[in-house]
Amino acid sequence: MRGFETRRGWLCIGGMELWRLAELAGNQPFFAYDRGMIAGRVNTLRRLLPPSIRLSYSVKANPMPALVQRLGNIVDGLDVSSVEELRQALSAVGDPSRVQFSGPGKSWEELRGAMAAGATISIESCSQLRRAAEIGRALRQKPQVVLRVNPDFSVGRSGMRMGGGAAQFGIDAEEVPGILAQVDPDRVDLRGFHVFWGSQNLDAELIVGAYRDCIRMILDLPARAAPSTIDVHIGSGLGIPYTDRQRELDIERVARGLMAILQDLLPGERSRLQITLESGRYLVGHAGIYVCRVLERKVSRGKTFLITDGGMHHHLAASGNFGRAQLGNYPIAIGNKIDDDEREEVAVVGRLCTPLDRFAERIALPRAEAGDFVVIFQSGAYARSASPAGFISHPQPRELLI
Repeated sequence: MRGFETRRGWLCIGGMELWRLAELAGNQPFFAYDRGMIAGRVNTLRRLLPPSIRLSYSVKANPMPALVQRLGNIVDGLDVSSVEELRQALSAVGDPSRVQFSGPGKSWEELRGAMAAGATISIESCSQLRRAAEIGRALRQKPQVVLRVNPDFSVGRSGMRMGGGAAQFGIDAEEVPGILAQVDPDRVDLRGFHVFWGSQNLDAELIVGAYRDCIRMILDLPARAAPSTIDVHIGSGLGIPYTDRQRELDIERVARGLMAILQDLLPGERSRLQITLESGRYLVGHAGIYVCRVLERKVSRGKTFLITDGGMHHHLAASGNFGRAQLGNYPIAIGNKIDDDEREEVAVVGRLCTPLDRFAERIALPRAEAGDFVVIFQSGAYARSASPAGFISHPQPRELLI
């Protein structure tokens, strides 16, 4: 519950008690995001990171339009991966030079739309580069591109490793020099490179090491083919703790390490680089909650279940991603009984017709009855948008930016 207030036994977000938010949401399951906590996280990074570092928000983490609009006003750029995300980003920032279009599979229509809008395109294959050049010729404009590099190293303890082997993402690092030699500057405006090495990492030293390897990999590319000033978009990899087994990331240590990396570069190398850290989860994940209500309290063979009106169709991640990633319970509370000290062990489940629909096992919570509010924290990223919304055709949850 770090960062959230309580009042008279009720959880509050953005200064509003939970029951008021429930009324705004039409008394159905909902997500609520605290704009102040999001701005606070951005401000913390601005204060700690080297001044030359730019910040980009990965819209896929949470594409709620009002939230994207909010972040568009306080970060340097937005990373998108679909035409709809592109539309939202352009509406939020206006300036297409602040938008980057990424993703391993891009149709002709998507490439043409991103190019016509003036967004930078992250190129992930040789054929994608050729298609971009052909579309640019048809539009009589040079596409602005960065080459996404599939790194030749991997980083442990990441939620997803995005390098060190065969991948659908990016161009293999060893193939990049040959592709650079083929880039025609009259047809393509090559701005720099995009490297995503992993996500959801809580080890500051590993993150700093990944940044060092990414920067050195880019600087070691043939200078004759790379642009004189290189835009380097690096996936930040910054994670947030989801279970009581995980510790908060030491972001100050990450910032000090990145500062040391830049200071160790030669002056000429440092002046060539414009580094952007791309982040989604770290900017918004902590600032969101998912709220549903207990429909029924049920005891089966001595085990107590809280059956809610929510479920994995709203929040797949909290249910364990189809059983693949449930390493512990998300932080959960009974939102209208925050101050109750008496606890009981329960399982918190959804309403869907599958045993996979479970939010928590063997968790100690205040005694809950039908009508009580179940709150799942750390729900600001990869929650609603990453869930199987169509399963069993229940209504979608509301979203509130407070």
